[in-house]
Amino acid sequence: MKPDAYGQTDFKDFADFAHSYRFEKTGDFNFAFDCIDRMAQSEPDKTAMVWCDDKGNHMTYTFAQISAYSDAAARFFASAGISQGDPVMLVLKRRTQFWFAVLGLMKLGAVAIPTTHLLVEEDIVYRNNAASVAAILTTDDENIMDAVDGSLPQSPTVRRRLKLGGERPGWLSFDAGLHTFMEGEALPRVTRNEDMMLLYFTSGTTGMPKMVAHNYVYPLAHIGTARHWHALHPGSLHLTAADTGWAKAAWGKLYGQWLCGAAIFVYDHERFDVHRLLTVMSRHKVTSFCAPPTIFRVLANADLHAYDLSALEHLTSAGEPLSETVFRQIQTKTGLSIHEAYGQTETTPLVMTSRYTEPRPGSIGKPNPAYDLLFLDENGQEVPCGAEGELCVRARRGDLGLFMGYYRDDAMSDYVWRGGVYHTGDMAYQDEDGYVWFIGRADDIIKSAGYRIGPFEVESVLIKHPAVLECAVTAAPDPMRGQVVKASVILAEGYEASEKLKRALRAHVRSLTSAYKVPRIVEFVETFPKTISGKVQRAAMRKNG
Repeated sequence: MKPDAYGQTDFKDFADFAHSYRFEKTGDFNFAFDCIDRMAQSEPDKTAMVWCDDKGNHMTYTFAQISAYSDAAARFFASAGISQGDPVMLVLKRRTQFWFAVLGLMKLGAVAIPTTHLLVEEDIVYRNNAASVAAILTTDDENIMDAVDGSLPQSPTVRRRLKLGGERPGWLSFDAGLHTFMEGEALPRVTRNEDMMLLYFTSGTTGMPKMVAHNYVYPLAHIGTARHWHALHPGSLHLTAADTGWAKAAWGKLYGQWLCGAAIFVYDHERFDVHRLLTVMSRHKVTSFCAPPTIFRVLANADLHAYDLSALEHLTSAGEPLSETVFRQIQTKTGLSIHEAYGQTETTPLVMTSRYTEPRPGSIGKPNPAYDLLFLDENGQEVPCGAEGELCVRARRGDLGLFMGYYRDDAMSDYVWRGGVYHTGDMAYQDEDGYVWFIGRADDIIKSAGYRIGPFEVESVLIKHPAVLECAVTAAPDPMRGQVVKASVILAEGYEASEKLKRALRAHVRSLTSAYKVPRIVEFVETFPKTISGKVQRAAMRKNG
């Protein structure tokens, strides 16, 4: 199985990439059969996954083993009464069984709903009923299982509870089921390209989480993610620092990596520890690493020279804009630049600093040539180069790599897919060299005295001050200007809140950017309201003043 089976994968330069990059697909595609099983036939002993945890355990799996375990998972799910189209929630952290389960559901034609372990009972009840969840598979974490048990009286569609490890009253053991069903009849292909394969709940920054539905051709678009953003090849060992409950795991721990014949590295830990992370990366010779800026900020302050990172070939980041300060620190310490990208749970990378693109600190890269991107004003008209606009995609629902719509929410689906265009709700601009610069969510843009100010523009300056550990910029109402810039700041250790420090922070912003962006209001806080995925809820901050 090679990615070039679906189109050209190597190009001379960005111009060639932008002009020639296309997908070619014929017939119905099922990633579990057409990638994993084919790799198991052609290169059965090739390493597919290297897994270790924070307790010293270590496992390596070949493509033949991954294929066999996914067959067993499909047979076990079928024996438990799960059938084609059934939604199954997976709460599996970074356990190896996640990959067996998600592939098994794919072979069965059931719908996988990867979910974070941070959910509480109320969250689970909402998801069970919103998606009519038929079964839930969790780790053997007592808190998670207790929350699932507590949700059942209000979750009439849930028929089965499955868990890792041993027995528990009312639950089936997934591990025992794998052992029982390792042998069995070949599984029939039952899926079509347009069927729903994957369902993600958004992080809910502006309301209750929406359900993002992806079809069976979605994995193919991640060839671009892995080959052209992560710069992977058949000898790569790639680590994406994401829990399997988030869509970022689909970007970096599953589809594109295996379609490129690369191996994925999984570090299964309960608590983030930078020393342990760097130790396992060094020990296992990780070649490609992707993490959000929050992790790169920690790495920038670590003694990276104390670890053997000589195998590292490529660094990538997404999830939020990366500051130039962190970019430069990592570049100095590793000799590698961080390649940023932008996308959503609804998409694959829409904009990326590909392997053909020289990174520019602060830019999220250039448009992914797989998509027809455009920047629109509030009247739906394209804006000129350098002008801010909403980042949009000219496409149809369910086109390769784009979501089918919001499950069971036709009104919202019609709103974001209108006029033959998908509206991301994110503001950005493209410069004369083709680089895209992220501004922020359209709802978060601050309109002050005729100026339009993106929160990240101010945050990226504030974070450079040594007193600022974290910051969030929002709009505050003002009778004269309409809105003014308000900065909420969590102080770094060793600094105390004072009027003098507020003046110093304003002066700091004024020295590095335009005067109209200087926060009129500065407040010191202990925490920010955040979603369970760690995103700042600016809407909640605006509402609370």
